[in-house]
Amino acid sequence: MDTNTALDAFAALSQPTRLDVFRLLIRAGEAGMSAGGISDALGVRQNTMSANLSILARSGLIRSAREGRSIRYFADMDGMRGLLAFLMEDCCGGNPDLCRPVINELACDC
Repeated sequence: MDTNTALDAFAALSQPTRLDVFRLLIRAGEAGMSAGGISDALGVRQNTMSANLSILARSGLIRSAREGRSIRYFADMDGMRGLLAFLMEDCCGGNPDLCRPVINELACDC
């Protein structure tokens, strides 16, 4: 992950609703959630939720899959791992392999 991609991810997560969406999708796991389900769970209007989901998708933190007329959203664990790796790449005196266990512990293989 490069600096600009990391900045996009942080910008996406810097808004409370988007942070709540991302955390909700992490909890939902591989089942994901429909856009309407996310809106209902967080009490956010669907048009507002659509804009927030679009920003999160562009940041690489969530992904979607069309299911007929609806769209199901999932946390993009590769995006999350990339962000964590970016944050920790210079840790431990520039030896990121020492931090690998921490990254692996934080980001499951979902």
